[in-house]
Amino acid sequence: MLPIGSFVNGAAIIGGSIIGVLLHSHFPERIRQIIFQALGLGVIIIGIQMSLKVQNILILMFSLLIGGVLGELLRLDTLFERLAGKLKKAVGSSDTGFVDGIITASLIFCIGAMAIIGSFEEGIKGDTTILYTKSILDGFASIALASTYGLGVLFSFIPVVIYQGALTLFASSFQEWFSPLIIDQLTATGGLLIIGISLTLLEIKRINLSNLLPSLGVVILLTVLFG
Repeated sequence: MLPIGSFVNGAAIIGGSIIGVLLHSHFPERIRQIIFQALGLGVIIIGIQMSLKVQNILILMFSLLIGGVLGELLRLDTLFERLAGKLKKAVGSSDTGFVDGIITASLIFCIGAMAIIGSFEEGIKGDTTILYTKSILDGFASIALASTYGLGVLFSFIPVVIYQGALTLFASSFQEWFSPLIIDQLTATGGLLIIGISLTLLEIKRINLSNLLPSLGVVILLTVLFG
């Protein structure tokens, strides 16, 4: 099965980012600030809605703790920054926000209920409705992000296609593994990471979300073992 929904999602991000980059030089600083604030407020609501799906709070907390420690030991933040830096050099970009753009956009587009559930729906049922809807939302979000961060946002389509495509292919092969409980726990964990993104966008607190990403895998394991 080809992950068509993920390919469409990637194309929407590319299109939205191109528009945002073209608008980038026309936005004064105060406009960019209000865009960030609007995005931050919207993202925090999405994160709260997702996190309220939690079924076992202890598993969620231990997943974040264990996942965070694993991320620190693996130094995922440094790895992502190096990869983004190499990509920046490869495309010859001089954009100062390139690295922050690709990392922030990738986290927003990948860590979400629609990314997870949409990929599962396509893999299990062949239904791309959720991913097509997400594509529209991500397209508009990438306009706002690229107008602030610049060209780096465009290249977030790469992790989005890889991540969602892998979930789709995995779900189509192991669909019996994903119970409603696992999906709810995974969604809730992703919701807390989404809230972390909003805190960064609102300049309240910069949270090292890259190193918390392993918690998404840990919560599946712990839910299978103890859920």
